[in-house]
Amino acid sequence: MTQRIALLGHPVAHSISPRFQQAALDALAIDARYEAWDVPPADLPIALERLRSAELLGANVTVPHKEAVFRLVDRLDPLAERVGAVNTIVRRDGQLHATNTDVAGILAALAGIPLHGASVLLLGAGGAARAVVVAMHQAGVSRLTIANRTLDRARALAVLAPGIEVIPCSLEATDATLREAMAGASLVMQSTTIGMLHGPDEAGSPVPADWFQPGQTAFDLVYNPERTPFLRAAEAAGARPLGGLAMLVHQGAEAFRLWTGVEPPLDVMFDAARTAMKEMAPR
Repeated sequence: MTQRIALLGHPVAHSISPRFQQAALDALAIDARYEAWDVPPADLPIALERLRSAELLGANVTVPHKEAVFRLVDRLDPLAERVGAVNTIVRRDGQLHATNTDVAGILAALAGIPLHGASVLLLGAGGAARAVVVAMHQAGVSRLTIANRTLDRARALAVLAPGIEVIPCSLEATDATLREAMAGASLVMQSTTIGMLHGPDEAGSPVPADWFQPGQTAFDLVYNPERTPFLRAAEAAGARPLGGLAMLVHQGAEAFRLWTGVEPPLDVMFDAARTAMKEMAPR
């Protein structure tokens, strides 16, 4: 029996996850199909019930369903509860077990970057930022500045990082706290949609280009394009640019392990993801 894995989202046609997940399944000769299910919010309960079928290994969950699935699964692990979002569901004995692999994906993407005791600046306080804050707490950073246009949202994330100095500030170039944090951070993480292909501001960056420092690491959670304006500005200033593709693939690889119990072929996944992005690029 061919097994199946679903991607639940709305819309999902733009996602490259089916490409690199299917490539990994095929490379290991696992008889399974990774399918994108476009699920409007009203149909989410029906989609979750479909996941209980014997041929389903589980699912990935993307926007706008990462929080709504909380009440529809049987088990939430502590990490999903803490992050406040689910991105992976594993079917076990007919029950749906939910977790969040974004934290693991972030930490894997930052492998080799000194984080313990570091000063980090996070730009944005939306859904993706919650996993970043939890990851930084696990990594043992000493100071985390969270900049957001809505200051209350930045303040609300502090509870996810007990024991760490968390400094909320405005995401405005006139904010002195933001500028000081940018100058003193060894890692600057970009979690907004600015610079995303087909996003609201493809050509933009949340901070001025001349604020980057040589030797900094700049990490953009946006994965398409692979080099955003934020990353190009960082690289031009002598900072190390890291795109969001590594996080995307590593979080997918962690989900793959949970579904199959097999170590995924990361090189195959990265190659398939980059090929998919090239095909999606404007001509």
